[in-house]
Amino acid sequence: MAQFVKLYQQNPSERELEKVLKVLREDGIIVYPTDGVYAFGCSLRSAKAIERLRQLSGKDEKLLSIVCSDISMVDRFAKVDNGQFKILKRNTPGPFTFILEASNKVPDKALAGRRSVGVRIPDNAIPLAIVERLEFPLATASVKDDDEVVEYTTDPELLLERYDGEVDMVIDGGYGGLMPTTLVDLTSGEPEIMREGGGELR
Repeated sequence: MAQFVKLYQQNPSERELEKVLKVLREDGIIVYPTDGVYAFGCSLRSAKAIERLRQLSGKDEKLLSIVCSDISMVDRFAKVDNGQFKILKRNTPGPFTFILEASNKVPDKALAGRRSVGVRIPDNAIPLAIVERLEFPLATASVKDDDEVVEYTTDPELLLERYDGEVDMVIDGGYGGLMPTTLVDLTSGEPEIMREGGGELR
């Protein structure tokens, strides 16, 4: 049975955050709120959890994203030049996934043969607090059915019902949105918008 914890954006409880960290440190998978749709997440340190995350999200060979707490954490796990830094600075935290060249700190299991990684700094205090305390990014994938975001994915109680037995914890951070992130490829120098979503690039 998956654990169910309530966290508030304004002031996430340290006691409840500790429960989340325990799950992540023990190779667990969580469902958590972002500034867009709810997402699956696990510690980027855990090869076992990343394998489960890929199966659960259907992203067997696809690009996984990582959630970082700030740009300095991004800089550890991706190669960021001055132009890319300025774009990140202007647009984060926010509903964007930026594709960057991965650094050698990203485990091979997360890359699945790729050299690039999607990077998120969501505008939501809950994932930022988790990653800050974990001191390591979350590997993450949006909760979707066959690439469609569906209504139940906005309600944490329905998410618990749907994924109980498949994930280890669902975090209730209030109702989620239905809008995915804006996907921006920064690997070629000039930003290229691959998918329109919740963010307008500045």
